[in-house]
Amino acid sequence: MKNVSRYAAIACALALFASFGSSSAAAITAEVAKKCNAMRAKAFPPRQPGNPAAGSAQGSGSDEQAYFKKCIANGGNPPSDDAPKK
Repeated sequence: MKNVSRYAAIACALALFASFGSSSAAAITAEVAKKCNAMRAKAFPPRQPGNPAAGSAQGSGSDEQAYFKKCIANGGNPPSDDAPKK
């Protein structure tokens, strides 16, 4: 009887973990991420070329992240509001 309840508990746990693994969110591809990263770099040029710690000449870090997330959501197409305002 102990083994049956143990196996039932393991089966329930596996079913629960399997249901968490199948989410409806689609994974992005490497091509889309690379394309969006390149567009982000053009939209937010560095303040000092070659020095990532110098920051962006336009916008802030959160602006860059929002741009990238919108690009990913559009499937690799640039967001409608292309570049940030100065």
